[in-house]
Amino acid sequence: MVQERNTNRNNNRNNTNWVRKVVKVRRITKVVKGGKKLRFGALVIIGNEKGLVGVGVGKADDVVEAVKKAANDGRRNIIMVPLTKTFSIPHVSTGQYGASNVLLKPASAGSGVIAGGSVRTLLEAAGVQNIMAKQLGSNNLLNNARATICALEALKTAK
Repeated sequence: MVQERNTNRNNNRNNTNWVRKVVKVRRITKVVKGGKKLRFGALVIIGNEKGLVGVGVGKADDVVEAVKKAANDGRRNIIMVPLTKTFSIPHVSTGQYGASNVLLKPASAGSGVIAGGSVRTLLEAAGVQNIMAKQLGSNNLLNNARATICALEALKTAK
């Protein structure tokens, strides 16, 4: 029974059309005995623009492999975002991760996504169309994305 549920969940995740957005690719250099070893790290946001979104991080020897690993990591960390009829969020929410704080406020229809950086990318990948967001504290892209995930996880639907 549990295996069937997990299989169905995985099939549903694979069947949807995922939007993959690369937020950041950075070069990582490690100094070793023979010289410098160059690797790449990628931050990817993955979502279906219908309420599912995830953040993934990957490292590899080349950029393509790092992005692929980050996308797989993002698929493993998918969360559900409750959306209203106007494609906004139900109420005000805040999230914190490290030194990053993110404030999310619902907006009226036609407002658009008023946010910056990785927060904007994440909200667009989740399918949110009307929202106001403010980043406070750190400017770190990864921490701001994870703080946004924390804020979205704290949302409750009116039932």
